[in-house]
Amino acid sequence: MTKTIMGIAKSGNTTEEMRRLSEIEGVPVEKIRERIASGRIVIARNIRRESIRTTGIGEGLYTKVNVNIGTSGTLVDIEMERKKAHIAVKYGADTIMDLSTGGNLDEIRRILLKEVEPLPLGTVPVYQAWIEGVKKYGGVSFPSEWFIEIVERQLRDGVDFMTIHSALSLELARKAVASTRIMPIVSRGGAMLAVWMLENNEENPFRQHWDYLLELFREYDAVISIGDSLRPGTIMDQHDELQVTELIEAARQVKQAREHDVQVIVEGPGHMTLDQITSNITLMKKLTNNAPYYVLGPLVTDIAMGYDHIAAAIGGAIAAAHGADFLCYLTPAEHLSLPTIEQVREGLVATRIAAHAGDIVKLGKRAYSRDAELSVFRARLEWDKALEYAFDIEKAREIYTQFPVSTRGCNMCGQYCVFLLLDKLLKKPALKQ
Repeated sequence: MTKTIMGIAKSGNTTEEMRRLSEIEGVPVEKIRERIASGRIVIARNIRRESIRTTGIGEGLYTKVNVNIGTSGTLVDIEMERKKAHIAVKYGADTIMDLSTGGNLDEIRRILLKEVEPLPLGTVPVYQAWIEGVKKYGGVSFPSEWFIEIVERQLRDGVDFMTIHSALSLELARKAVASTRIMPIVSRGGAMLAVWMLENNEENPFRQHWDYLLELFREYDAVISIGDSLRPGTIMDQHDELQVTELIEAARQVKQAREHDVQVIVEGPGHMTLDQITSNITLMKKLTNNAPYYVLGPLVTDIAMGYDHIAAAIGGAIAAAHGADFLCYLTPAEHLSLPTIEQVREGLVATRIAAHAGDIVKLGKRAYSRDAELSVFRARLEWDKALEYAFDIEKAREIYTQFPVSTRGCNMCGQYCVFLLLDKLLKKPALKQ
């Protein structure tokens, strides 16, 4: 049997991917190998995809950013989703997820797999299993094996990582719908599974077939992302028994996946107040022995509608600074609509800023060297060089030139720019000492 990258790392051997990741991240290859072997770093890729960028997620690496795209059940515009994929690649996404729920899901996924290259592509297979299962069987009474069939189909296509809602049990689903939560389940995949389990009085299909799932992911050397079906959808429901119980179960599955040399990450909240983010990450890392953590936001307030990308960026920066490894972007359209192409760009840029702000704390000089370089050019009023450091260069240049520029400074301070005022003084050797 062909070894997975985790299995190779466990044997003490080094692959070309490990060497590339070491060069990209500036981390010694020995540390990369050891952390892959222990499950603290994953490389997101399916062995069926050859032209894919080496993307590592986990301990000691730069915080990665994911962009969600895909059709909805009420709006199917494949061309718009293709353009979103191009925007995500252009503006620096590390991974992209296809969350399509409308149209021909196999066709859309295969189109996006080509469009997003060289980035890894993720999916949530329970969406397709539910949507096509209801059509195929005339309701929710379809067999548990159907969910696994969809997973296998997507792995054959080359999907690199998948959200698998395997930590949600039948017992937890019953507790959730009977709970006093304001929003019992806000995960779309979690809700689909809960309805299937409760209607059929059966255990979660991903739990029923867990051993076979591990075999599948081992075969394709893809990454399991354990979904958080019971993440809080409002700050009022944060860190309750349901959320913590699911996290404990996710940690148990992380251990099992590692024993099978399967790469795995864990997904997290969700809506969470500023003061709870650090404790959430500390708990997750302790329970999972530092598995890579993938967080949605977290959103630090519920009332930022239209600006949820900002609420998520605030939470994401704190999460990254304290150990989160992977941020899922949010757009201004979150909770309101399928995002436009422009809103995808806004959400991605905001989340990349959050990831970088967290990395400055988490990684130190390795992360802020570019900030230092930018500051030098800004102090010299060398605008062409300074603008190249922007996360969105076109936007920065557009704003800089939005009014006629008549001095070496910008139009905020004009001729009273501090660097113009101090120019002669700063050139005097005696004053520099």
